[in-house]
Formats: sequence, structure tokens, C-alpha cells
Amino acid sequence: MLHKKAVFFFFILAAFLVLPISSSQAQPYGYEGAQVCGMCHKTEKQGQQLKIWAESKHAQAYKTLLTAKADDIAKKKGGKKAAETPECLKCHVSGYNVDKALVGAKFKVEDGVQCETCHGPGSGYKAMNVMKNKEEAIKKGLIVHKEDKEKFCKTCHNPESPSYKDFKFDEMWKKIVHAKPKG
Repeated sequence: MLHKKAVFFFFILAAFLVLPISSSQAQPYGYEGAQVCGMCHKTEKQGQQLKIWAESKHAQAYKTLLTAKADDIAKKKGGKKAAETPECLKCHVSGYNVDKALVGAKFKVEDGVQCETCHGPGSGYKAMNVMKNKEEAIKKGLIVHKEDKEKFCKTCHNPESPSYKDFKFDEMWKKIVHAKPKG
């Protein structure tokens, strides 16, 4: 009987060593926050991307949830305070529903719709040596929207939002575009 247990244990151990870990078991990437992204993305060489974000409505999105008007809307959706209502938070902040173990020390939900809302959690690609290699950064979680930008934006900017106004993608995109200058 002891021999059978030893053989069984050996096969289980061998299976764990040989079989690849599925992506569902892999550690997900964590959120770092706009200030971490901004350490590198604030210069003219980088297109002053942090400044563009900081001056955008995205950076103010959480603050809009702190108003009496937002609380009234949240109550109609079954919540109490907008800043605590999942239906509001899902579009007004980055990473509100993420395991706290995946949130970096500098991440603040109060910073609203941050870089990682659109570009994916940055813990895997934040290192300079990774960011200098776009292909490697993408492998480590960076999301670069190309043809799907409008579709992605409309996951929040849509009639499901109680404060929705006609979303004119081309007009709005011009306000937040933040490409790195060529040259």
C-alpha cells in the first residue's frame, strides 16, 4: 500500500512539473496609478501625456461622484452615495473593484479614470526597459487601442449612463489624444 501511495504521489508531482500553468492561474497585473505612469510620461519628449490627462475630465471623474446631484442619481439606481455605488464607480474610477493586493502604494481611486483604465494595469510593463520595447510591454499587459478606440470609449460613454449626452467620438478624442511625438 505504501508503494502505491509513493507511485501516486510521484505521478501527481510529475504532472505539476510538466504541465504548463494556464493563464487563468497566472498572477494578474496590478494597478500602479497615474502618478507612477506620469514619472516618465510628463516630458515634452513624451508628449506631456500626464498633463493632458490631469487637465481632462477623466482626471476629475471621481470628483463628480462627490456631488449631491450624483448621489441623487445613485439613489435612483439603488445605491446610497455615488462614490460607493458600483454602477457609478465602474466608469468614474480605475481599479475600484480590484483585489487590494493588486493595487500599488501610489494608486489612488480618487484620481478618477486613469491611464490604466484604457491601457491596462501597469505593474507588468511599468519598468523603463519594458516600456522601451513596445512588443514586450504589450506581452506584459499594455493595451494599445488602434481601430477599437471608439468602441472601447463607448463602454462608458453610452446611453446606459444616466447623465449621457450624445457622444461625439472624434470631437472628444481630440481633447484626450496623447500620442508620443514623432522625431
